[in-house]
Order: sequence, then C-alpha cells, then structure tokens
Amino acid sequence: MLLWINGPFGGGKTQTAHEIRRRLPGSVVCDPEQPGFGLHRMLPPELRGDFQDLKAWRQGVVEVLDLTLTRREGVVIAPMTVIDPGYFAETVGRLRELGHDVRHFTLLAERETVLRRLRERGLGHLAGGTLRRESWAVERLDDCLERLAEPEFAEHLWTDHSTVPKTADRIAVLAGLTLRPNREGRLRTRLRQAAVGVRHIRL
Repeated sequence: MLLWINGPFGGGKTQTAHEIRRRLPGSVVCDPEQPGFGLHRMLPPELRGDFQDLKAWRQGVVEVLDLTLTRREGVVIAPMTVIDPGYFAETVGRLRELGHDVRHFTLLAERETVLRRLRERGLGHLAGGTLRRESWAVERLDDCLERLAEPEFAEHLWTDHSTVPKTADRIAVLAGLTLRPNREGRLRTRLRQAAVGVRHIRL
C-alpha cells in the first residue's frame, strides 16, 4: 500500500509521514522531493523553476515508487504537494494504473494556520526572517488551498485543531491500518518533530 500525503507547503505532510513510519512497523518514507531537488542541482540557476514541470521528475517518482512497492513488503509513505491535475494523474493516477493500492490524503488548514506553521518551521524564525523556500511557499499558498479543496484531491483532512499524532491516527483508520499507541510525552514529541524539521530544511 502507498499512502500519498498531499497538502499545502507547511501543511504537516512530512511530520505526519514520519509519525506514521515511527508507529507502523515495516513502513518506509519515500520522499518525492528528494529527486526534485537533485534535478534542480543539475540545472544552472537561471533554469531552475518548479521541478514538477520536469517530465523526468514525474516519471522518476513513479518508477521509484513502483519499484519499492513491488519489491518490498510494508507500507510506503510519500509526502508530496501536487496541485496540478495533470501531474496528479501522471503520478498518483499512474501508480494506480500499475495496480498499486494507493490511498491519497490531503491535509488542509485555514490560511492563517498554515502561515503560522510556515513561520515556525525549520530555522527561519530563529534567523529573524523567513527562509527562501518558506517565502516561495507563502507566494503559492492561496493557489494551493484553492486547488487542493477540489473533489479530485480527496480524502480531505482538516488539521487546524489536530496534532500530528492525531492526524496520523485518522489516516491509519481510513486506510485500514493499525498504528502502535502513541506513548510519547509532549516534550519528547516536540523535540523529535523539531529534528525532523531541521533535517528537511532546504536553503
């Protein structure tokens, strides 16, 4: 099974993916952003746009996820924002055409909630400003929220008043999965989530 966790930038996709992996034995996170940033680094700066516009990214993500789902036991989790219906068909839709059990979830929240999470994410707020990637995310936030609210991007989960562990629980129930109980204390959870955030900072 593939859990594709969609949502706006700063919507909690990565944190939720790693929460599920922590509590679901045998699961693995396969982050489609990684090949995207690799393709960016191959290009000269003046040619770096949205890596999702590159056919190589869309085909590569399908190939890698297809390989992982075919040759490995356990649930695969892919946290990735995709708002273009055509690109969605070429990735999530294509994986379904290949016969994989793909469960798609979109994490949504009110605009102010997402803006607050973006300000708190990573080290941007500690530096007294906003990281370039967070600025890019803010510029696209309204478009993301509008597009992702469309029926084709269901299942929709609103997360304004939900913690990451609770959101992970909701996804598991909808996907028919059983997570280990969350016995972490609040402080340990915050420290672990901060570590996940630092590992995923992109300058």
